[in-house]
Amino acid sequence: MPNFSSIFNIQSAREFEKIALDIFDYQSENCLIYKAFIHSLGKKRPTKLEEIPFLPIDFFKTHTVTCFTEVDPEKIFLSSGTTQSIKSQHPIHDLKLYETSFLTTYQQFIGQPKDQIILALLPNYVEQGSSSLVYMVDRLIKESMNDLSGFLLNDLFEVEKRYQQALISGKKVVIFGVSYALLDLAEQHIDLSNATIIETGGMKGRRKEMTKSELHTALKKGLNVPVIHSEYGMTELLSQAYSDQNELFTPPTWMKIICRDVNDPFHLVAEGKTGGINVIDLANINSCCFIATQDLGQIHGNQFKVMGRFDQSDIRGCNLLIE
Repeated sequence: MPNFSSIFNIQSAREFEKIALDIFDYQSENCLIYKAFIHSLGKKRPTKLEEIPFLPIDFFKTHTVTCFTEVDPEKIFLSSGTTQSIKSQHPIHDLKLYETSFLTTYQQFIGQPKDQIILALLPNYVEQGSSSLVYMVDRLIKESMNDLSGFLLNDLFEVEKRYQQALISGKKVVIFGVSYALLDLAEQHIDLSNATIIETGGMKGRRKEMTKSELHTALKKGLNVPVIHSEYGMTELLSQAYSDQNELFTPPTWMKIICRDVNDPFHLVAEGKTGGINVIDLANINSCCFIATQDLGQIHGNQFKVMGRFDQSDIRGCNLLIE
């Protein structure tokens, strides 16, 4: 099985494919639910990425998706679903894998935490506990090594206070926020024009659902910022992608998006066509790297756009209606 360095130091598409196929061989034997899923399909061993079977994401709600059935995990991440819904569970056997993944990606796309004040408006994630998003942001806050950084829950005016203090100190400000909390902030018309705003998706039943474009338009106007960034991540994945001003997400080199036909999951759609998002996340070496999400999206070169989702599944980073 590939080690840390091979996964996080991929240099080419050919190298990605080789490692992905090696991990497929490993997981098709050691991840029992994935092994059973592949067996039920009756397909031959894949020889290229396009032939790899993708495990439907709902299996994380109904089964334990892991390659280590007889070893207790270091932590179990739970999705942020409502109290009535069945939550996804992702057993983590090596937290350092997750930390390496999100720290490397954040530094590449957002910057060095030590140069920033990082604020978090993630009340529902904090309240439900065992959130992979909270774990990530908490580590980033610690990496900032600044007392102004922290979780503010619903204290909107504390956001403005710390933002102003950060500007005086010469630090950059990054604000992570669930969609409804950022809308609450935008309605106060607090000028955050020098901050980087990262919405993590999710009205969580607190507000009416909006398309991503509608949400970003409202946030840009209310917060006086030119761009709203998004983070595409979920409980079932150990990697994230961040969006640019065109709402296009760029994955790290160890993560790849492939779009499938919405009516035939074994047929892939061409670049620029809307399809179901399949994710290859090589950081998931201890569970399953090949996940068929319930998001809809399009491939644009080495980036992708999230168009919406199939239904009301509990997916962090995209619970938006089809545009």
